[in-house]
Amino acid sequence: MSTLKNTLKKKIEQHRPRTTRLLKEYAGTKVGEVTIGQAIGGARGVKMMVTDISYLDPFEGIRFRGKTIPETFAALPKVPNSDYPYVEAFWYFLLTGEVPTEKQTLEVVEDFKKRREVPKYVFDVLEKMPEDSHPMALFSMAILSMQQESKFVAQYNEGMNKMEYWDPTYEDCTNLLAKLPSIGAYIYRMKYKDGKQIKADNKLDWGGNFAHQMGLDAPYDDVARMYFILHSDHESGNVSAHTTHLVASALSDCYYSLSAGINGLAGPLHGLANQEVLRWTMNFLEKLGKGDDYTEDDVKKALWDTLNSGQVIPGYGHAVLRKTDPRYTSQREFCLKHLPDYPLFKLISMIYKVTPDILVEQGKAKNPWPNVDAQSGVIQWYYGVTEWDFYTVMFGIGRAIGVLANITWDRALGYPIERPKSVTTTMLEEVAGVSSAELAGSAK
Repeated sequence: MSTLKNTLKKKIEQHRPRTTRLLKEYAGTKVGEVTIGQAIGGARGVKMMVTDISYLDPFEGIRFRGKTIPETFAALPKVPNSDYPYVEAFWYFLLTGEVPTEKQTLEVVEDFKKRREVPKYVFDVLEKMPEDSHPMALFSMAILSMQQESKFVAQYNEGMNKMEYWDPTYEDCTNLLAKLPSIGAYIYRMKYKDGKQIKADNKLDWGGNFAHQMGLDAPYDDVARMYFILHSDHESGNVSAHTTHLVASALSDCYYSLSAGINGLAGPLHGLANQEVLRWTMNFLEKLGKGDDYTEDDVKKALWDTLNSGQVIPGYGHAVLRKTDPRYTSQREFCLKHLPDYPLFKLISMIYKVTPDILVEQGKAKNPWPNVDAQSGVIQWYYGVTEWDFYTVMFGIGRAIGVLANITWDRALGYPIERPKSVTTTMLEEVAGVSSAELAGSAK
């Protein structure tokens, strides 16, 4: 058994009594109350899910296993001659809560390499899809096509102890995760590079090999490592994470579950937002009509024109955060080091400088600060990945790290199938003390 898997096994055995006790002795203890606004408004703020892998604080930002983004980057072993950690070390960290040593990290690196090869039939499926298929549809299809590889399904059908479900789930999740960069790069080159594929390089780590198979030189390997870690997990309530958890709660294997989560990520209110922000930014630059010769007042006026026309400034605001997204800050620091004079980054920086005050003055935004989507597309564009409908695939590769770690722990702790209770509109009206007739009258 590998060091990672053995460490995970010990962590699971230590953790199980905690959840068992809470369920047996404190199941009736209230965590919070649900309002009508939450029931109708997408369950915002309802505390109803449990994960120890990441937590999103409104004023502090995301913490991975208790560590902030800067702390995470500083703690994990780094790839030689790189500013960023091995993604494999991050996988170890998310699963166990322990920072791996370099030796433990390299063991995971080698394990991923052994699992990296993608079955040929996956590429056959992709090649048969319509040429104008969106990259996210291709990505989801590729994941789903490998469902027959599931070790969990095979062992479940043979009969196994519920407390052992985590073991084949871990194997499935690791097998799937190891293949995702190669699948993503294949989709990219199939759609945008005349199908000219690049073979994997087994001397390279997970993030480095993605850059290699994409056909992009250093420091894009660091871009990949940074991007995948930053987009990995953001609590369990967002659409992609929640969907993956929900489907897995039915004991569907990780191929079904992640494919479903990727489908949720493809929505413009979720992962697709990063390409929408870049599209808007480039149109904004064109409307300024001054090339690089614009002033702060020019940008302010154009932003007010945007808001006064009933549009929003995409990439600003967040459902939970009430500060600048630390993921935005991390990518901004990369840009300041590697592309400080890039015109598109300079515009992004100017927008960042003036937008929060404008949104505060407008008075509608709960959070006037930028989120991760406001920055990420600029880096990709600078390094030549100008096909913005591919950006969400890269988001999906990163998101897989967190959600697959989460469903491994879901199985380890024996979480049940998720089944919240619904109510009718009439029931809510009764709770509010109003009648539908009164509401209909007020609407007139």
